[in-house]
Amino acid sequence: MSEFVLPDIGEGIVECEVVEWRVKEGDRLEEDQPVVEVMTDKALVEITAPEAGTVTKLHVAKGEIAKVHAPLYAYQAESESSSEPASESAAASAPEKTATPEKPDSVREPARSDAAPAEKRTDTPVPAPQHSPTPAGYHGKTPASPAVRRLVREHDLALDEIEGSGKDGRVLKEDVLAHLEAGHSSVASAIHAPQPGEGGRTEPLRGLRAAMARRMVHAVSTIPHFHYGDEIDVTALLALRERLKPAVEEAGERLTLMPFFMKALALAVQREPIVNAKLNEAGDTLRYSDACNVGMAVDGKAGLMVPNVKNVESLTLVELAREIGRLTQAARDGRVEQADLKGGTITISNIGALGGTYAAPIINAPEAAIVAIGKTQWLPRFDEAGEVTRRAIMTITWAGDHRFIDGGTIARFCNAWKESLEAPETMLLHLR
Repeated sequence: MSEFVLPDIGEGIVECEVVEWRVKEGDRLEEDQPVVEVMTDKALVEITAPEAGTVTKLHVAKGEIAKVHAPLYAYQAESESSSEPASESAAASAPEKTATPEKPDSVREPARSDAAPAEKRTDTPVPAPQHSPTPAGYHGKTPASPAVRRLVREHDLALDEIEGSGKDGRVLKEDVLAHLEAGHSSVASAIHAPQPGEGGRTEPLRGLRAAMARRMVHAVSTIPHFHYGDEIDVTALLALRERLKPAVEEAGERLTLMPFFMKALALAVQREPIVNAKLNEAGDTLRYSDACNVGMAVDGKAGLMVPNVKNVESLTLVELAREIGRLTQAARDGRVEQADLKGGTITISNIGALGGTYAAPIINAPEAAIVAIGKTQWLPRFDEAGEVTRRAIMTITWAGDHRFIDGGTIARFCNAWKESLEAPETMLLHLR
């Protein structure tokens, strides 16, 4: 019997949530077969089988928390099956073998070279402490997992009133549900029945959403935000995109407005480089970046993710379209690599893609600025002759770090960005 130990996924992560088991107990495993998906506060990680064998035990249920360096599941390896002792006595007399590391490639992206190897045991596994039975009377505790205890609390039940069907009287989730179905709810359950408006379900805040909550609270509480709004006439930009779309599609890419937004942003950064800078934690040193790495907020499967396109200033529109497409799909699947999440210098949040007109974005620290793009609307405007004409108007709202970016700076920066978008052909003068 072998134990697959959850390896060090990197980035200081010590635990993760089990999102989906791809196998069940008794299933046959092939080497490198997807076994389970876990969610860290960075991304969704797929863990694969280190070798062929058979699943014998899933230690952590779906929705529960798995700890790094703790057993995740047990399996009977093919090599072990073929070399099993002929009798129990022979097994008992066999010398204890030393632990052998699992293959480190059993965890797929984003955990690569930084993933520590899991440990494989060829002797009889010792149950992990969290799974070891606890006598019912020991310090007044009935053996049950944290998830089961949480379920008991949610229904105002007493754990010691529920008959456990597990080993040594361990209370399982099925026992709690059976207890509820039998109508054995406690008096407290009746007294504290949900009042009108108090119903509904609860769920823990985990993974990317928990990480986002921490980052947003930190950004709002430590960075004084200065917001600046404007509107941009993108009529000419829409026409240019329509003319370029066939050529870009021939290259196998989809041309949206985002490549133009990013390219214009890189040009504006050259005129106001402080907007692309970062302030150190002590708040006494600015670091100017040579590259314009533009992040884009994506509402993906795992929650909000902000991958960034590196070196926008040196990429063509086709290359930008390719990178944007790759990162968007990866974010929607919850499988963005760590390198794509690091190193951003400025961020675009295209809330208009979902229908929003205005937004007050929160800075993606430690960056200095972020822009929220609203939806494009066809609105009446006066032309140079004073005649009313139909124009495509896009609203935008900037947020800047007011510790070192003042109103004048962000206004000049926004105007430079706006000039490139309202007369997109002028960008040709600066392309490399």
